[in-house]
Amino acid sequence: MTVARDTSLGPVSRLVNGILAIKPLANFAKRQARSMMIKRAEAVGVDWRRDAQDLRSRGGELDFDPAWERELEQIQNPDLIYPDYYLQPFHAYEQGNLSWEAATEVEVAAKAVHAQLWPEVGAAGTMKLRRNYLDALNSQLSAAPRDILDIGCSVGISTFTLQTAYPQAQITGVDLSPYFLAIAQYRCQQRSPELDNSPSPHPIRWMHTAAESTGLPDNTFDLVSAFLLFHELPRTATLKILREARRVLRPGGYFAMMDSNPRAEGYVKMPPYILTLLKSTEPFLDDYFTLDIEQAMVDAGFTRPDLTHTSPRHYTLIAQVCGGDEIELDK
Repeated sequence: MTVARDTSLGPVSRLVNGILAIKPLANFAKRQARSMMIKRAEAVGVDWRRDAQDLRSRGGELDFDPAWERELEQIQNPDLIYPDYYLQPFHAYEQGNLSWEAATEVEVAAKAVHAQLWPEVGAAGTMKLRRNYLDALNSQLSAAPRDILDIGCSVGISTFTLQTAYPQAQITGVDLSPYFLAIAQYRCQQRSPELDNSPSPHPIRWMHTAAESTGLPDNTFDLVSAFLLFHELPRTATLKILREARRVLRPGGYFAMMDSNPRAEGYVKMPPYILTLLKSTEPFLDDYFTLDIEQAMVDAGFTRPDLTHTSPRHYTLIAQVCGGDEIELDK
């Protein structure tokens, strides 16, 4: 049975929850959090508003390029039933991840958030974080995977990073937001083989489906990767996703996740005001911080994960499927 690392919240966290239970205060915190993010982006040379608008217009004269709606219709799964947790306000967006505003701001938000990890590299911090994740992967995998599933792939930043690292692999990106996937597909089309150091012979497959029930066949992948996903989920969804990852992996396959480290000093000693802003945009943070996810991975059928510190606030956990011989990966 999965156990929690600490099922009781600390006094500061309980106080913050009480504040956020008051809707006007919660709305104020969300506005403040968004304003802080935009200012942080601008401080490192990222023009949040302009870059997001350029993406919405695709560099054209219209405020919003109608091609987006056509592409959304093509990639959207009309039969998908969204889980209740995904229909809640999220990241200071009233419609959560189901909007163009959220989708077109993912990239600028990533640059703003990760700029604080290594002040000396600024906006490049988000790519440094991804390189560190790849370093952790390469230290554990015996050889390059042939088939990779990127769950919660968002607009494809993590997916493209995996493709560059493993250009011979067939990669599938899964996400619940068709808006995110439309951006990912557009960015994929923009990637020029001549400019890519590691062109891939396999186009990325994008799937509008839930990570906890992908519909993909059993024993299909050598690696399932989850980049900055689990802190955004309720505990029930996390446990389902871990079991789904185990199901779609081949014997000896690997599961890897990179996410916030609940034991990092930056979170443990976070000032109450900043914690209030953070939790106002991350409604499931308590679920993530109190879950013993390493034990949850073991319970789902993986070996106890190897832990690597990926940044001052993030870690990478990598585990292998139990009960099978090591898979024959490409040498």
